[in-house]
Amino acid sequence: MEPQLEHTVADGVATVVISNPAKRNAMTAAMWRAFPALLTALAADRGVRALVLTGAGDTFCAGADIATLREPGDEQQALAVRAEEALAAFPWPTLAAVRGYCVGGGSQLATACDLRFAEEGALFGITPAKLGIVYPASSTRRLVSLVGPSTAKYLLFSGELIDAGRALRTGLVDEVLAAGELARRVAEFTRILTARSRLTQAAAKEFASGRTDRDAYWTERARESGEAEEGVAAFLERRAPRFTYGL
Repeated sequence: MEPQLEHTVADGVATVVISNPAKRNAMTAAMWRAFPALLTALAADRGVRALVLTGAGDTFCAGADIATLREPGDEQQALAVRAEEALAAFPWPTLAAVRGYCVGGGSQLATACDLRFAEEGALFGITPAKLGIVYPASSTRRLVSLVGPSTAKYLLFSGELIDAGRALRTGLVDEVLAAGELARRVAEFTRILTARSRLTQAAAKEFASGRTDRDAYWTERARESGEAEEGVAAFLERRAPRFTYGL
């Protein structure tokens, strides 16, 4: 099977699967190139309210396909950064569902997601120090904002792998699930996400990324949308709200 990014959309959730099983789902240059366009298409799909990124089989992504690092053309690191930035900019909630190895470029993609759920036994690492590669400044800042300077330095200086328990303690992941429970929990949690207000989620995502200059913009969108009125009415009437922003 050719290395590829597979995707499906069901019940408001887009699922993107990194598929290169022969190399633990390592990302090829072609896969990095395809990623931003795929995300743009999914963001434009009115039926998409959340996105799950995962890997085929029993591993998430072992990073960049080292064999392609010597190929001519665009530098793979620049391609990876563009893919990472496109994922971070996706307008709706994103969740990385991690099994097995989440290393190098895999961790780069996982940290660009809003949330990370991992199965017990998952291993995380950022390994440019093993290859003499300078990790991108934007990726380093994102990692530091997630886990703090000390853990970021530990990962970047050493290239060592950490287990899911330590990843949870340091803030690299949000939940750790027992073997066999990851898919069930991701499905359960994405059902919660798709039932909530997209307006609230989109504004919160911007604010969390540092876009505090957009406060007035989102206040106006909230006033125009009627989301708050619907939320209050649903609460008083003891029914599920019907949020329509972005639909």
